[in-house]
Amino acid sequence: MNLRLRDDQQEALKLRAEEEGRSMHAIVLLAIDRYLEQEADRHEVRRLGAKYAAHHADLLRRLGE
Repeated sequence: MNLRLRDDQQEALKLRAEEEGRSMHAIVLLAIDRYLEQEADRHEVRRLGAKYAAHHADLLRRLGE
């Protein structure tokens, strides 16, 4: 996989890496890990929300009245 960044992104990432004493590669991997974890959490929240909404549909309907 190749990752193509805009020039401004490349420069900002380079500066951040230098400030943190880390490689640009390490920062990109961390960003990907965070994104994947966040999306997994969102998926789980949507799944549970749908489950409990279906389970408590009558109560939710009455509360909406």
